[in-house]
Amino acid sequence: MARRYFGTDGIRGSVGSPPITPDFILKLGWACGRVFARRAGGSGRATVIIGKDTRVSGYMFESALEAGLVAAGVDVKLLGPMPTPAVALMTRSQNAEAGIVISASHNPFYDNGIKFFGADGAKLSDETELAIEAELAKEISTVQSRDIGKVLRVVDAAGRYIEFCKSTVPEGFSLRGLRIAVDCAHGATYHIAPSVLSELGAEVISMGVQPDGFNINEGVGSTDISQLCNLVKESAADLGIAFDGDGDRVLFVDGAGELVDGDELVYIIAMHRLASGTSDAGVVGTQMSNLGLELALREAGLQLVRAKVGDRFVKELMESNGWSLGGESSGHIICSDVTTTGDGIVAALQVLRALQAAGGDFPQVRAGFSKCPQTMINVAVKGRVVLQDYPAVDAAVAAVETSLGERGRVLLRPSGTEPVVRVMVEGQDAAQVARLCTDLAAQVEDILA
Repeated sequence: MARRYFGTDGIRGSVGSPPITPDFILKLGWACGRVFARRAGGSGRATVIIGKDTRVSGYMFESALEAGLVAAGVDVKLLGPMPTPAVALMTRSQNAEAGIVISASHNPFYDNGIKFFGADGAKLSDETELAIEAELAKEISTVQSRDIGKVLRVVDAAGRYIEFCKSTVPEGFSLRGLRIAVDCAHGATYHIAPSVLSELGAEVISMGVQPDGFNINEGVGSTDISQLCNLVKESAADLGIAFDGDGDRVLFVDGAGELVDGDELVYIIAMHRLASGTSDAGVVGTQMSNLGLELALREAGLQLVRAKVGDRFVKELMESNGWSLGGESSGHIICSDVTTTGDGIVAALQVLRALQAAGGDFPQVRAGFSKCPQTMINVAVKGRVVLQDYPAVDAAVAAVETSLGERGRVLLRPSGTEPVVRVMVEGQDAAQVARLCTDLAAQVEDILA
């Protein structure tokens, strides 16, 4: 059975446009409830956790999900606005059958989506997603009145998650003496991240902590760090930390107001683990991870293996290799030895540990990392393109790879959201990279025309 609704990370779209409508989300809640109720079996009534970010539409979809779930005979626990990884944590700690997050992550307020976690706090299996899709094809029905689910609001969810985040660093770890600027994107970390950092001893200067339902990710957060860069410089902060709307991504800004992206953060954590004797043999990145990360890890004796773009694929490859660290350039970093999913606050604390161990100096901890120049050109196409059907494209790519040798790479990737093929070339010579990418894009355009 092919997926109709589920993408790589749940279901997402514009509010009011199918499938992100109240009637569909109610039925989605019912379909999920049916599947999770069966999974609970004779062990008692199933419980599902629901959390959300700060979008105004979150209230509408929370109510719709709640109605669908209880109609299927499932109990519901409401967390209110909470980071996505907090929902994963609470799903495990509350012995729930599943967790649901109402969020469109880094997207604007007029988008929304539904993401899921299983009882283990990890993303749902393909089998479970297909089972939910099968239920969506059926007519909705309500269980007997005596079997309708109950709803409970968890009033201390924020406090529980704050304590969990603090527990991921060693006892006695302190940020005392650090002045940290924090941008919470007017999103789900607004009442969490500043507390975690201040309770660990940091002096915190906060921005993006006044959500109004409409301002999530608007000129703030990890998708737009310009204000945070200015705040770091104006307030003489030691560093800045930016989260996205649902709190599963993090980026840093150094004391000079310069971006430290996800690739650099992964490198910093990996080097700290290597120095402390807790490193695995390698790290998982994605197809988009900068070549500089691969070269820097190789120099340190570590491997970089690349997954498809998406945290789900990163996690799968981490598990298959038995490694505990992986991440994306966007700042979605998974430290599976301390939590089950990408967690912006937990990842930030891992970086701060590395900084502290190195004397608090960003230039020092990323000294071995040098980003390779990268050029990307979007080639317009008509409809869906399967590149494997075009041997001439393979030949053109091979010629460029030969020119680059081991100090460069080529990536062609059809976009999942636009009618384009992304042509990317990386290497150590910026002029060569730009020339090769321009030539290759022109060839690809001619071949696919």
